[in-house]
Amino acid sequence: QVQLVESGGGMVQPGGSLRLSCAASGSIFSINAMGWYRQAPGKQRELVAIITTGGSTNYVDSVKGRFTISRDGAPNTVYLQMNSLKSEDTAAYYCNADVRRTFRDVPNTYWGQGTQVTVSS
Repeated sequence: QVQLVESGGGMVQPGGSLRLSCAASGSIFSINAMGWYRQAPGKQRELVAIITTGGSTNYVDSVKGRFTISRDGAPNTVYLQMNSLKSEDTAAYYCNADVRRTFRDVPNTYWGQGTQVTVSS
């Protein structure tokens, strides 16, 4: 089995910063892309940022220049540095990962349980 555990959410004032972490553990042979999604109440889940094993990144337009996704820390861990936060960034943030459990497997997508980010004065 594979588990993804997010941490780092919380409440912050507009203009503030938070850093989210997501650690994957369990039966892992390799991880391809890892990403962060968010879902606000009454809205569909949207992709926030994604990073490949080669380090290529992509961001939704609304966070470009403010958020940075990285995988340069602990193994099998992805980070989301969020700066200049706005009230519209308030949402539950979920990480996901495309994981191969053995060298024979095709990648399957796994999700974390989510962490709440609230931006409010």
